[in-house]
Amino acid sequence: MKADEAAELMDREKETDQFKTRAAVVIAFFAMCLAITGLGGSNAAKEAFNNNILASNFFSFFQAKNIRQTSYQLAADELELTLQSNPALPAEARKAMQAKADFYKKTVERYESEPDTREGKKELIARAREHEQLRDRALKQDPYFDYAEALLQIAIVLISVAIVASLPWLAYFGGVLGLIGMLLSINGFLLLVEIPGLS
Repeated sequence: MKADEAAELMDREKETDQFKTRAAVVIAFFAMCLAITGLGGSNAAKEAFNNNILASNFFSFFQAKNIRQTSYQLAADELELTLQSNPALPAEARKAMQAKADFYKKTVERYESEPDTREGKKELIARAREHEQLRDRALKQDPYFDYAEALLQIAIVLISVAIVASLPWLAYFGGVLGLIGMLLSINGFLLLVEIPGLS
């Protein structure tokens, strides 16, 4: 009878040790996932911030270019009106005014699109929109990382308590939360699924 009880006790201790070992490995794995998720969330926040600044800068540059373009157009129009309304101007003055008006018109055209420098209005607006898209993607990623971090932290705590209290059901519950956290983290990196209320 005592031998059977001792064997049963040893079996229970062995099962408990196996449970604690497995739980510890799961905790380590979730801790690693938590670190990766934290890095992803931090990077997403930085990307959103940086791309928001870059988009704003390109829009500001576009506006400045637009104002200069308008100024050149007005100056060219004024010179041409002066030429038309004042036929008595000397030929040399007319020639100089026409050259200046032509220069202003060419500058107006150049400001519209400058593929070489990528600083024409067309290129600037495209660059601003590109950074807006990158910002919006990073803003969509961020909530997934936030919720993933929270669930992974809760899972680690629950599994740790399960080890101390020898409550396997609590470890399973923590494991489920950890798996959901991992899936949210993966979705944060890849944006495979858009979950309403998170993005």
